[in-house]
Amino acid sequence: MRPLRPLVLVSALLPALAGAADGPASLVNPLIGTTNGGNVFPGAVVPFGMLQFSPEASPLPGKKSPIAAPGGYEYRADTLRGFSLTNVEGWGCAGASGDVPIMPVTEEVTQSPSKDFRHTYTSTFSHANEQARAGHYHVTLDNGVAVDLTAALHSGAARFAFPAGKPANVLVRASDSEVGSEKATVTVDAAHRRISGEVTSGNFCGYINDADKRSYYTLHYVIEFDQPFSSTGTWKNADVSHGGTRSEGGTGYGKKGFPDAGTGSGAWVGFAPGTKDVNVRVGISYVSDANAQANLDAEVPKGTSFETVRDKAVDAWNGQLSRIDVEGGTPDQRTVFYTALYHAQMTPNVFSDVNGEYMGFDNKPHRVEGRQKAQYANFSGWDVYRSQLQLTAWLEPDIASDIAQSLYNQAQQNNGVWDRWTHNNGGTHVMNGDPAAPAIAGIHAFGARDFDARGALASLVHAADNPTALDASHDGCEVECVGQRPGLESWLKLHYIPVGAPSWGPAADTLELATAEFGISALAERLGDTATSKRFLERAQYWRNLFDPKATAEGGYIRNRNADGSWALVKDDDKEQPHAFTPSTEDGFVEGSAAQYVWMVPFNAGGLFKAMGGLEKARKRLDAFFYQPDGAFAVTNAGPLHAELNNEPSIGSPWLYNFAGQPWKTQELVRRVLDTIWLNEPKGIPGNDDLGEMSSWYVFAALGVYPSIPGRAELVVGSPLFTRATVHRPGGDVTILAPNAGQGRPYVNALKVDGKPSDRAWLPESFTLKGGRLEFDLSDKPNKQWASKPKDAPPSFDPH
Repeated sequence: MRPLRPLVLVSALLPALAGAADGPASLVNPLIGTTNGGNVFPGAVVPFGMLQFSPEASPLPGKKSPIAAPGGYEYRADTLRGFSLTNVEGWGCAGASGDVPIMPVTEEVTQSPSKDFRHTYTSTFSHANEQARAGHYHVTLDNGVAVDLTAALHSGAARFAFPAGKPANVLVRASDSEVGSEKATVTVDAAHRRISGEVTSGNFCGYINDADKRSYYTLHYVIEFDQPFSSTGTWKNADVSHGGTRSEGGTGYGKKGFPDAGTGSGAWVGFAPGTKDVNVRVGISYVSDANAQANLDAEVPKGTSFETVRDKAVDAWNGQLSRIDVEGGTPDQRTVFYTALYHAQMTPNVFSDVNGEYMGFDNKPHRVEGRQKAQYANFSGWDVYRSQLQLTAWLEPDIASDIAQSLYNQAQQNNGVWDRWTHNNGGTHVMNGDPAAPAIAGIHAFGARDFDARGALASLVHAADNPTALDASHDGCEVECVGQRPGLESWLKLHYIPVGAPSWGPAADTLELATAEFGISALAERLGDTATSKRFLERAQYWRNLFDPKATAEGGYIRNRNADGSWALVKDDDKEQPHAFTPSTEDGFVEGSAAQYVWMVPFNAGGLFKAMGGLEKARKRLDAFFYQPDGAFAVTNAGPLHAELNNEPSIGSPWLYNFAGQPWKTQELVRRVLDTIWLNEPKGIPGNDDLGEMSSWYVFAALGVYPSIPGRAELVVGSPLFTRATVHRPGGDVTILAPNAGQGRPYVNALKVDGKPSDRAWLPESFTLKGGRLEFDLSDKPNKQWASKPKDAPPSFDPH
């Protein structure tokens, strides 16, 4: 495995690409997060773009998984098998998409590329010959081909510069999506210099459970070349047909959810000896071949130069990233900031075509209507409800409104089920809880109102009140329970999810459903439905039914409970027998421990602190959570008793000191995270970026504010990283001034809001929506008096 290149060399690659040199797009380093489990892809895409033109790497040596990484690319890999047309930013499991990799090769095709589609007809490469930036990716492969990629909204362009004296062939791996395909077709049309076809795939997390080892989308594609073909060929499984022009056949998903070697189909075209540059235009659609062609013709018509497409992509990113202007900080901090904003504005992806058509969850074509401009797809609800959708709504209310309408459309086409993790036009059910409710409420709270919010609320309330057969099913459990609200009947009867009910982790599911109930309450309140708001605010307090005040001698915890009301024994995988509760247990929880989940009552921190025995006890427990006994920070990789700020269950917890009257500790902790685990290097994202959720956390944190309460728009105050930041938004700019910001000065000595001194550790919704001016006086020493009184704390929502 190739070692990581030093940071200075990675950073030095960025200016090498041609195109617009100025603007925030030039600061983006798409290689950040391409190792250390970040799972991002470095290829070309435009904001919220349907097409992601990106390299697909062969698996790392010795790796059991048949893919390099869920993003299709791993910085430690040194072999590429093609450049795919689709991907999803920062996801987990084994990824998916990665459809239709296109591979330029400088050898004759003598055997089937499906013999081993992850290793046959590949090429090694060096990072010394690779550059990535917003809207443009370049690599010179060791086979001699220089590859340039760029993208438009539904389409893209590539340039393959072949070396002299070698064959010039381009493979289209029609069936070779990242985790396989059910079926695929490919047709070569030499007269029009075109290759077209479709691939049916899905299988996201399918290796975990049969519930997702299935197909749920079809991608249609058209690939047009500017050079005539001197030869053609196709393959299916082991059979190769020189001169062939049509083939079909998928890889299947294999017994373990990964395709077996030896199956699949594709085509190749060859170019005359001496051919150097081959320019390629690509269009895609999830509806039809005709729409793929129409998308291409509308965005990259024949004769459009690669440079024109590339410059438009860079301009699009400059426009998107200019929604936030920052000054000050170090060059690395500015690069990490704009790269985080870049990653946070990739998804959800536009899913409708230029004519407004899109494929629905009912596998029927639909068309956007009314005020909706585009349908969006790819929604990792469990992740993005926490801050990514809020950031999008804050910066782009029109786009966020369409995202909310898209989610409602999906539910209507899916028999009323709001799936928690949707991929293209399929529900994968991955993760737990019911994140659609706080997601829709958060979008609405942050100013995106141009969607059918009342219809969405009615649908969410109906799903919350009426158990379905899916909710009662154990299919897919643990990771992929098929119901929108697994165990809903128990929730309505017992007011918690008991051991034995459909769930991933009963205790975690209870906390997630409590947040979902609060999301419904918040949305109903904003829409004037007081009765529904009060009813669901009461239901949001059901977390109390799993809080055992006597769980340990040190204090209470959320823990598993049986249906008869008794506390459950812990069943840890590393213990032979069930045993008494311990805070380090992950039994009942999802990607975390009891110690990490106990803080996850984001809408009622005050009520949680009271349950813990009061502010003083809560503060001591927060200290023990974030610090080692010797005072050292414990913010990631410190064990199950401490915070893991590389994953969603913990990311809201540093802000709790604001609720506890010690905001200086929030300032200290958040700055520690920004300085140490978010870096301008390939390992610079601390774990899965999860469709921009973790990056959105960084953006808010660097600005010095955070949306702690799902479904509402209050902002909890931290400390800004930059001397000046301006958030441009339709409702009014937010200007954040911190003239003495800098290394070692994370502490807020004083704050002015619109010119007036403020002792509150939070900002009201009116400021978030209307804008204003924040003036921070930062220091290298904590001001333990600022915002320390109970009246200064952010609000908690508790009807009792």
